Amino acid sequence: MRYQLTILIGTLLLAASCQSGREAKEESKEEEKVKKVSIAEIETGIKAYIESETATGDGYFQVNDERGNFRLKLVRVHTEYLSNLGPNKHFACVDLADEKGDVYDVDFFMEGEPGNMKVTETSLHKLNGKPFYTWKQVVDKTWRRVPVETASTDLLGVVEGQDEFDFHYYSKLPKIDGSAKMWIPIAKSDSFQNVEVTRMNLPGKHQMLKEQDFDNTILYLELGPEDSGKEIDITYQVARKEKGPYDAMNPVDKKYLEPNLLMPIGGRFEEIAKEAIKGKENDNKLVQARALYDYIIDNMRYMKFGKYGRGDSNYACDSKTGNCTEFHSFFISLARSIDIPARFSIGASIPSDRNEGGIDGYHCWAEFYAEGKWWPVDISEGNKYTALATYYFGRHPANRIEFSQGRDLKVSPGPTGGPINFMAYPIMEINGEPAFPETIFSFNRKTE
Repeated sequence: MRYQLTILIGTLLLAASCQSGREAKEESKEEEKVKKVSIAEIETGIKAYIESETATGDGYFQVNDERGNFRLKLVRVHTEYLSNLGPNKHFACVDLADEKGDVYDVDFFMEGEPGNMKVTETSLHKLNGKPFYTWKQVVDKTWRRVPVETASTDLLGVVEGQDEFDFHYYSKLPKIDGSAKMWIPIAKSDSFQNVEVTRMNLPGKHQMLKEQDFDNTILYLELGPEDSGKEIDITYQVARKEKGPYDAMNPVDKKYLEPNLLMPIGGRFEEIAKEAIKGKENDNKLVQARALYDYIIDNMRYMKFGKYGRGDSNYACDSKTGNCTEFHSFFISLARSIDIPARFSIGASIPSDRNEGGIDGYHCWAEFYAEGKWWPVDISEGNKYTALATYYFGRHPANRIEFSQGRDLKVSPGPTGGPINFMAYPIMEINGEPAFPETIFSFNRKTE
């Protein structure tokens, strides 16, 4: 009896084991059926789809929307937003730029297996970082689009469209024992800013110099002991437009691919740039520039520490910190190292949340050349305000003034220290030695 019971228990255990094995195999097969597609596979699928559609769309990816028909080029696939929505259903968020340089965030919905994905729907989600709609989960746990009536960037320091203000450039001279020389950048009008000097109180002898490489205008003063403690007061009336990508009017100068004293190229900068664009080597320069932009945002911290503020690419690379000069110098070194022309500008950013008062020093930015246009970028601001990272790739707001362009500026007469690194604050020498006059920027905004 005991023997028969043992046989019966063994049989039951074997049957249970077989059943369990069959269930496990069935579950395994079921898991294989619903296995999630990897993020890399979704990215490959969406890029292949865009490439295919671009090839048949006269070099553009075309989107038809109630807002119109758009001819677009790939800028970036947002890998942080790629996701699976269920078996063989996927979502992708992609940045594409139109012929004017406006950047659209397009939502893609796809179905199918890797290598055979079909896009079932596209919709324009954002324009230059501002959303047309947002996503909201409703009672049945599904997600639906909810229109965004207004989306303002004012509180994050951005004035869109145009801005008008008076800008005050004030400097107080230190004690001068002997002879002194001083160089001050003078803002000039261009396609995006109209500047008029309405007041200029100057001590000593002065003249305007023309810097040849970048066409900057520089005020030059010769001063003596009698000018000690005197004030320099320059007031501009400024009307400035928001800056977006714009056509290159002339062939790109080779200097925008060459090194500067503090912005070297090649070597480790080329290695970092090539690593940042890995997988995008065959993409256009716009896609590659966005990869460099994202690399700096992801790897640098805005921190005024150590030898910051000189625009030294090596310091930025070593410390991964700095102010706007380090952010943009590092970007320019990386860009030029992989044959993307890039250039440097400096001025001041005007507060958007008040209409008068002081300004916290200078601000600088950069531009790069791709797809026949110069594209403005402001990477340090994109780093501070992640909600505006898309806006600042291709946009500079209206609330700023530009003083000068370029690095290693040469003028005659020039400082004994050699080429001027960049020009925002005054450059001053007393008896051939550097001096640092107190300098304050302030503004008054034009109001109705």
